[in-house]
Amino acid sequence: MIVLPDDVDLPDRDTVLGQAIPFDRARWIPLLPDPTWWPTALDECPHEGRWPRVDRRAVFGIARQADTTEGRRHLLVAALVWGTGTRAQSVNRRARIFGHSTPEDIDAQLGEALDVLRAQGAADAYRAFNNEQRLPYLGPAFFTKVLYFAGHDRATVPYRPVILDSVVVRALKANGAVDPGWPENGWTTDQYRLYADGVHEYAQARGVLPDQVEAALFFRGKQRP
Repeated sequence: MIVLPDDVDLPDRDTVLGQAIPFDRARWIPLLPDPTWWPTALDECPHEGRWPRVDRRAVFGIARQADTTEGRRHLLVAALVWGTGTRAQSVNRRARIFGHSTPEDIDAQLGEALDVLRAQGAADAYRAFNNEQRLPYLGPAFFTKVLYFAGHDRATVPYRPVILDSVVVRALKANGAVDPGWPENGWTTDQYRLYADGVHEYAQARGVLPDQVEAALFFRGKQRP
């Protein structure tokens, strides 16, 4: 059981939804299977300095169209863009998924996982991504972002999906919320279920949404070496 400390400083929901990441459209387009995979809604994101910035609110908007094949493709790309930043090395690493799986394989796993999310909930959807047929280079840190944007603000059973990545785990370890032996990546479905259970119980006790707890852990993890 994951136990979170009582003194976690929780951001309000507007702060969570406004968490924005810069991106470079020109670096992404050549790495996609074709330009139609690019969600045009990203072209409407505001600039801050040199780069446009996409926030969680914008990705949630893209996720509302995830009931079609094109919409699921756009959700995947938007989640990758939001989680990556502008460095060429990071973009190239994230985009390796498109060079190692066919569009048909990507479509099939996205469709299956999001169907499972709606019917059975976040932990089973996690398993649908994290099985023997998993897409190369699409690991938990990013497919939990896909699940989060697809399901956090929709009715799901038994609970809303939340993001799990190495930064969140760093905060969990620092706060004694998980065993020091917890891996930095590659979490099992049972570990994700434990994490999600803990986040939801804590959110319910504090009267907030689960992503406010996840964001608080992320912000804490970013502050640690």
